[in-house]
Amino acid sequence: MRSFSRRDFIKSSLLCGIGASVLSCQSNLRTTRQTDTRYIAAYDTESSDCLAACRKIVKVHRQFEMPATFFILGRTLDANPTAYRELLDDPLFEIATHTYSHRMLRDHQFCGSAIPLDEKRKEIFEGKASVERVFERPCIGLRPGCGFENALKGEPEVLKILHQAGIHYVSSLLWGPDYSLPALLREPFTYSEEGFPDIWELPGHGWHENLLKNHNQWGPRRLTLWPSPFPEAIANGYCKTPEDEFNVNKIFLDKAVESGKSFVSLIWHPWSLHKFDLNMKMLELTFAYVRHMGLQPCTYAQLYASVSDLNGS
Repeated sequence: MRSFSRRDFIKSSLLCGIGASVLSCQSNLRTTRQTDTRYIAAYDTESSDCLAACRKIVKVHRQFEMPATFFILGRTLDANPTAYRELLDDPLFEIATHTYSHRMLRDHQFCGSAIPLDEKRKEIFEGKASVERVFERPCIGLRPGCGFENALKGEPEVLKILHQAGIHYVSSLLWGPDYSLPALLREPFTYSEEGFPDIWELPGHGWHENLLKNHNQWGPRRLTLWPSPFPEAIANGYCKTPEDEFNVNKIFLDKAVESGKSFVSLIWHPWSLHKFDLNMKMLELTFAYVRHMGLQPCTYAQLYASVSDLNGS
């Protein structure tokens, strides 16, 4: 008889717990289309302004029965543990770590230099511990602050810490070539070349929506390549309305389906969404379109369970 490992237990819990909600909502909201492409709503939850935003975001998710992954900073979670637990402790939602305080795990062209290795260990271990302490469930995924243009390739020391911490997937590939935007529609891969075939990279796609609205006050800093490898996704200017933002989102959703990608996930920040769109109209437009297109909603944890099973991990 085959033994049942901790990895098997985690996968089974993810697929049976969160997955049950997804299957239920798909049966209730059928469309005339169907695609094998998955859709993941994901949020980099990283500031004190995010809690009020998440309250509105969650309402839209429940309205559409749409799952999501919330990557939460440890210090943000520790500042309001009870409120976040009450709001997000729902089978629809995966809670993953965004590190403890958003410090750089590798050098970043725009966001600064990497911190020392012992500080990276604290960022990873303490961020994961915060999630597991508050939500009392396994935290298997991590998205580093800002993300990188080459993911964590060539960073075996960081990957070793992730492995020791029990992180099974990272979502760190969040930029295009040479720290350009948008991030391309990259597929999942493992870190076999670095010696960690059991750690998966599950990228994010498109624009960092806060930059598309100039919420970071970066101004006209160089963000795109010329010529662009994804010219149809280069906006004419900053988004002014929720409809503007939805139209950008739609480009990535359409392209993912047309090109047969396994999944598509845009890079969203609750504080920035709320600042731009108090009523979360963009979310409603995007989720309605996801349903119309017949994409398969899931979380990053569910995507990890799927790709790692397919590859015999």
